[in-house]
Amino acid sequence: MNRRQWIIICGVGLLALLGGALTSQWISKTGLANDTSVKAFFANPWQTPDGKPANPNEWQGKVLVVNFWASWCPPCVEEMPALDSLQQEYLQKNVLFVGIGIDSPSNIREFLQKTPVSYPILIGGMPGSNISKQMGNTQGALPYTVVINSKGKAVYTKLGKIDEDELNKAIKSAL
Repeated sequence: MNRRQWIIICGVGLLALLGGALTSQWISKTGLANDTSVKAFFANPWQTPDGKPANPNEWQGKVLVVNFWASWCPPCVEEMPALDSLQQEYLQKNVLFVGIGIDSPSNIREFLQKTPVSYPILIGGMPGSNISKQMGNTQGALPYTVVINSKGKAVYTKLGKIDEDELNKAIKSAL
């Protein structure tokens, strides 16, 4: 390859790098959930993968880490062990992780048989996806995580795979 071709390849590479960096900054900017959307989250008739109703009233007064995910989403699946580990770490500190599966009940049940977690997983479906959007996930992409403090106010959101240190800081600030 001659010098001119190398310069063109390097220029295209730099443009791609810059475009990726700017896009990731744009994608990571989401709004915090407002009080109305948090109330809608608590009012939704959530169900467990086996069809039993969940009782969101039991979550009131706790710091909630709500993670919207799907079994077909690689970053969602990759972050689950870290979420499970953090749930264990914060179990005695009034913090509850809740996974909202944006997937079919059968896919979620099958997934959980292979990859069990210690925190509750609920069926979200399309209503869950809509609540995710109301809570600041304007792109509707997954995974999406919201931290709600014990007073019911959203204090942190993250679109994309979580960073454990960043989530730890958000949880500690919510305590």
